[in-house]
Amino acid sequence: MYYVNENVESLNRIFDQNKREMYLRLDLNENPVGLEQSFIDEVLKGIDSRFISQYPETLEFTEDLAEYLGTDIEHLCLVNGSSEGIRYIIQAFSSSEGKIVGVTPTYAMFEIYAQMYGKNFVPVKYEDDLSLPVENVIRELDENVDLLILVQPNNPVGNKYSREEFEQILEVCKKYEITILVDEAYHYFCSDTFIDYALTQEHVFVTRTFSKLFSLAGCRLGYVAGWPEGIALVQKLCTPHNVNAFALRFAKAIFQKEGMVDELVERHREGRQYLIDYLKDNGYEYKAEEGNFMFIKPNTDATELVNRMKEEKGILIKTYAGIGTLGNCLRVTTGERKAMEPFVEALKELDK
Repeated sequence: MYYVNENVESLNRIFDQNKREMYLRLDLNENPVGLEQSFIDEVLKGIDSRFISQYPETLEFTEDLAEYLGTDIEHLCLVNGSSEGIRYIIQAFSSSEGKIVGVTPTYAMFEIYAQMYGKNFVPVKYEDDLSLPVENVIRELDENVDLLILVQPNNPVGNKYSREEFEQILEVCKKYEITILVDEAYHYFCSDTFIDYALTQEHVFVTRTFSKLFSLAGCRLGYVAGWPEGIALVQKLCTPHNVNAFALRFAKAIFQKEGMVDELVERHREGRQYLIDYLKDNGYEYKAEEGNFMFIKPNTDATELVNRMKEEKGILIKTYAGIGTLGNCLRVTTGERKAMEPFVEALKELDK
């Protein structure tokens, strides 16, 4: 009999095959504007056949990244987007049929990877007001849990943990010998980070990506930060040459250009505030704590509004059902003002 892994066979996956380049894309938390074309042109200078034909060399970039973070390369592992690092951590640090605790709703791949490897995912749900008391997380932790997954800030709700809350969680995880994974895909849109714990303590990982603020979703690059022995285990699971040369070249150029990261953060902040000001002035209910996304309760049917935004305005957004007291609402990626203005104008016209 031919063997098929039942865990994989039973997975429910959704693959996005839609053409999106002709739309204003406010549906997948990318940077809707992207990097300046002049910067892209400058980075691409000097690309030749050898650059493309040879396998990428990662050591120099890893050293540069380590210097940027104030650590050394033994604490870092480059991955093909942070989702790859998350997968390997789940694979390596949870036992067969082991328990993994994580909040919900959140990034869907946490639970999918858990199912893929036959783990038991234990969801911690938000309160109706979309708050998540730290006690709700701690309540699910015991000696049978292998891995706790936190997101700072969490997608899609936007909440974050304070350092005091993280310390409470860390103390319990040490007691029960639970590894912690903190996904910081949106850390540049958040006022707190826990990467210092990953660089100084054992059994704490932080995953980050260059897909969001850095606008490199099309290049696929991320990294895992953690204690050296843990990083060594993650690296053993990586495929050979798992990150590409273009991603490394662009990421290095962003780090090297003085003030560029701060400028990207400020552009996003201004655009996000522009949208928030409009929502406040027009009496909308919304949820916009941290991150580059927010929930908006529309005046009209959310599903119909999403469809009209696409068909009539060329704007892609999402709808979520049952989001606490907001009910069925819009899920919108935020970005710099030139991306927010067309959305606001469309909202004025269509959401009456």
